[in-house]
Order: sequence, then C-alpha cells, then structure tokens
Amino acid sequence: MMNGWGFGGTGAWLMVLLSTVVVLAVIAGVVLLVRGLGGSGTAGGSTLQAGLRESPQDILKRRYAAGEIDREEYEKALHDLRS
Repeated sequence: MMNGWGFGGTGAWLMVLLSTVVVLAVIAGVVLLVRGLGGSGTAGGSTLQAGLRESPQDILKRRYAAGEIDREEYEKALHDLRS
C-alpha cells in the first residue's frame, strides 16, 4: 500500500514521535527566550540590572522621582536609612 507510511504502520508512530519532539523543542525554546528577555526586568518592585541589586537609597530616589512618595516621606526614609 504505502510501504509502511500509512495509518497503523511503523512509519505513523515514527512521525507522531518526531512531531512531538519538535513541538516540545519549540515550546522549550519559547520558554527560554521569554525567561531570557524578562530576566532583567522588574518583579515585585525590585529592579535587577546586570545581576546587581539596587541599593535602598537608589530605590528611595526612584520612588521619589516617580512620585510614589512625597518629600517628607523621602527625607524621613533617607534619615532612617542613614542612621
């Protein structure tokens, strides 16, 4: 008939296995790509840059610059960090 490449032959199982491996490889590649691109972003308010954490003073400055805290909160927190 189709030399074993029809339904029910050994070739069909080989094609199913091969296509499953290809699909899993594509999924793994996408996951690794997304993790690689998203690894240096923000997560939970802490920014990672080149594997180094921001200092508490840098976080405080960034929050003040973004308008998350006002001047009084900034100065109080800065004083608390220095003491």
